Amino acid sequence: QQVQEDLNKQLFDNLVSFLRRSHSEFQEKTTEWTCRMKSREIPTAALVLGVNVTDHDLTFRSLSEVLQNNITPYIALLEAKDCPGIKNLMQKLMGQLMNCYVDVDSLEDEDYVQVSQNRIRCSMTSLTNWYETVTKKTDSETPSKKRTSSSRDWQFPPVVVIFKDMESFTTKVLQDFIVISSQHIRELPLVLIFGIATSPMIIHSLLPHSVSSLLCIELFQSLSCKEHLSTIIDKLVLTAQFPFKLGEKVLQVLINIFLYHDLSVQNFIKGFQLCIVEHFYSQPLSVLCCQPVDAKKRVNSLSHDQCENIRKLPSFRRYVESQVSEKQIALLTADNFLKEVTQKLLEDLRVYHENYVSVLRCLHVFTSSLPKYPLGKQIRELHCACLENRVWETEEYESSLQLARMLNKSDLVTMLQQCVEIFVSSSGNEFDKTVEKLKEFLTQFQKLEAEAFQEQDVSISSQKELQKKTDLYHLQKTLLELKESRRSKKLTKFEMLRFEVVDYIDSLVRNYLVPADHKTLHEIVYFNTASVLRGHLNAAPRIALHTALNNPYCYLKNQALKSDGGRISNKAPDICIVYKLHLECGRLINLVDWLEAFSTVVMAVEGPNADAASSDQVDDIIHARFIRAVSELELLGFIKPSKRKTDHVARLTWGGC
Repeated sequence: QQVQEDLNKQLFDNLVSFLRRSHSEFQEKTTEWTCRMKSREIPTAALVLGVNVTDHDLTFRSLSEVLQNNITPYIALLEAKDCPGIKNLMQKLMGQLMNCYVDVDSLEDEDYVQVSQNRIRCSMTSLTNWYETVTKKTDSETPSKKRTSSSRDWQFPPVVVIFKDMESFTTKVLQDFIVISSQHIRELPLVLIFGIATSPMIIHSLLPHSVSSLLCIELFQSLSCKEHLSTIIDKLVLTAQFPFKLGEKVLQVLINIFLYHDLSVQNFIKGFQLCIVEHFYSQPLSVLCCQPVDAKKRVNSLSHDQCENIRKLPSFRRYVESQVSEKQIALLTADNFLKEVTQKLLEDLRVYHENYVSVLRCLHVFTSSLPKYPLGKQIRELHCACLENRVWETEEYESSLQLARMLNKSDLVTMLQQCVEIFVSSSGNEFDKTVEKLKEFLTQFQKLEAEAFQEQDVSISSQKELQKKTDLYHLQKTLLELKESRRSKKLTKFEMLRFEVVDYIDSLVRNYLVPADHKTLHEIVYFNTASVLRGHLNAAPRIALHTALNNPYCYLKNQALKSDGGRISNKAPDICIVYKLHLECGRLINLVDWLEAFSTVVMAVEGPNADAASSDQVDDIIHARFIRAVSELELLGFIKPSKRKTDHVARLTWGGC
C-alpha cells in the first residue's frame, strides 16, 4: 500500500492542484470563473487509469482520502451498476453527500431521500439548497470550533463527483446529469472526475459536442500497470529486507498471469501472499525463514525431528556429500553440530541474497542499455534468467557481452557511475574492492580523454605534412604505409580498457549470480512449487466438470458412489449416468438408444420397487429424469441438437482431461 501511495503521489498532487485552482476561481469570483459560469462549463478531470480495472478501487479510495484531507469533505463515488437512470444517480449522489442511507429498491418509484426526519426530493435544486445551508452553517461557526484541516477552512469547498467507470455509464445518464449540473454551476461549485480505462476519446464518443462543450476538461494520466509491477517486484522481491523468496517458476507464473490475464497489481500481490501462506503451511522448516536477529534463537530451539528434516533436504544432502568423512558423520548424527552448521549456512544464504541483488542491478544497468535487449529490458526478466540457470552459459548472455564490447565511451562511463552508486548503497560488505576497481576504471577513462586530445593534434599535423608532399612517389609510399598500418592495427587503449571493464563485470556475474537452487538450504526460504500455485490461480473448469461427472464421489464423499473401474453406478446422480453413457458414443448420439441404456442402469435399483407403481408410471418417471439430465448436459456444453437427424444429438467434447 505504501508503494502504491508513493507511485500515485505525483498524480494525486496534480489532481489536488487542479481542484485548488477550480475552487479558488469560484471562491474569488475572478474574471475567468465568471466567463466559465457564463458559458456554464464544469471543471472536469479525465483520469486515465488503464485497463487494470481491478486496481481502480484502491486508487479511487486513496484519491478520496487525499481529497478529503486536502480539498473538500463533499465527495461522491458513483458506479455505473448503481446508476441505470438519472433518478438512481441523483439518489446515490445525494445519499453519499448527505451521509444518509438510500435503498434504491424501496425508492424505485420515488424521487426522495430520507435525511434525519425529513424527506428531500432528489433534484439538483435540492442539492444546491443543501449546499448553501451547509456552507452557511460552517461559516457561522466560531473560529475555535472550526476544523483544522485545510480542506475545511474554505468557505465554499467544491463538490467532487467521481465516475469510477465512465465507459460503463449509459450515454443518456451522463448527458442528462451534465446538462442539469451546468445549469446550477453558479450556485454549486461542482467538479467532475471521470475514471477512464481505455482512452480519453471515449468522452467524445459517449457525449455529443453540445454536451462535451459544457465541460472544461483537463487530462491526467496515471503510471502504467507494468511500471507499477516493476516497482512492486523491485521493492518486495529484489530486496534482502525480507527473508522469503519466490522461485523462478513461481515468479514466472505470477508474471504470466499478470501479463496475459488481468494486468492487475492487486492480484499479483494476492498471489504473492498466497505463496507465503502455502510456503509456511507446507514447509516444516519455514520456521527458520526469518530475520537474522531471530534465526540463531530458532535454530537452537530445533527439535530432533526438525533436524532430521534438515538432513532430508536435497541441497543439504549435496552439501554433506562434498564434506570429508568425519564431518559427514557429525552432520548426520550430532544435532548440536548440525545446528551450528545450519546457522552458518543461513548466514551465508543471507549474504548471498544481499550480494546477488547488488550485482543483478549492476548487470541490468548494462543489459538494459543494449540494443534488442538480449536478456530483456526489465529487471524481472533478468532476475528470472539468473534464477533459472547459470546465466553466463546462455546464448543471450554471450550476445550481451559482445554488444557491451562495442559501447562508446560516454555510455560506459555513465554505466560505471551507476554501478558505483549501486555498490556504495549496498548493504553487503564485500564490495569495497569492487567500488575501488570501478573508480579506477573511471579514472583511466578520464586519462584517455586527455590523451585523445593530444593524439588529435598530432594526427592533424601529420595530415598537414602529408598534404605538403606533392611528389607522387612519396605520396604513394606514405599511403601504402598507412594502409599496412591499418591492416596490422592493434587494439587502442580505449578498446583494451573497454574489454577489461566488460570482463570484470563478467567476473562479478560468475561469482555472485549463481542460481539460488545451487545454494545449501535454499528450500527453507524459497517457494518453488509452481504447480500448487497454478492449481490455486489458474482455473480448469473442464477438468473439474469431468471429475465431478465421471467420479461424483470425489466431491460428494458418499461411500455408495464408489465404483470400480469403468462400471456405472446406479446410485449416481442422473446427470453422471447420462454423462458416462455419452462418453461411450460417437459423434452423433441416438436419443432412443441413450434412453434405453439409461433406463437399464436406473432399473437396476428401481427393480425391487416396480410393484409399487405401474410400469407406465415408472417409464414416465425415468423418461422425465432422462430429459432433465440431457438438458443439463446440453446447458453445460457437452452436446447440442443435430440438424442432420432430429432424433439425434451431436457430441461436442472429445479426448481425456
